Amino acid sequence: MRGRDLMRALTPLGRLALVGVLVLLMAVAGRGLGLSWGPFNLQQRRLEVADARATRAEHDAEARRIEAAGQGQQAARVEIHHRQILAVERATVAAVTQARSAENANEPLDLVRADRLRAHDRELCRLAPDLDGCAAASGSS
Repeated sequence: MRGRDLMRALTPLGRLALVGVLVLLMAVAGRGLGLSWGPFNLQQRRLEVADARATRAEHDAEARRIEAAGQGQQAARVEIHHRQILAVERATVAAVTQARSAENANEPLDLVRADRLRAHDRELCRLAPDLDGCAAASGSS
């Protein structure tokens, strides 16, 4: 009877507060037992959004890794090409200087000059074997 006397003594606002406290205690006890109530499935939606973001971040990171590797490879190819250009320039300057300073620079082409030109041609083919006229480009050795 004591519970009935307590309910009579409470005002309507007190009764409402008591119901609120009981609901709160039940919710806390339910959470402690691992129960959850999500009428709008918000937690599942948040999880899906977080998974999508994580997947997108992984794809972005992979794309950046591939891009960085490609840039490194491109830089290496540019460096090789630059070195080849410098080597060709050096070989050409040496050949031109030799040809201009030779005693027979103004005479018709003789065997020594022809040999010098062939040596320069071989050097160019060694540096860039895929050029037209080189043995590697024509398929012969």
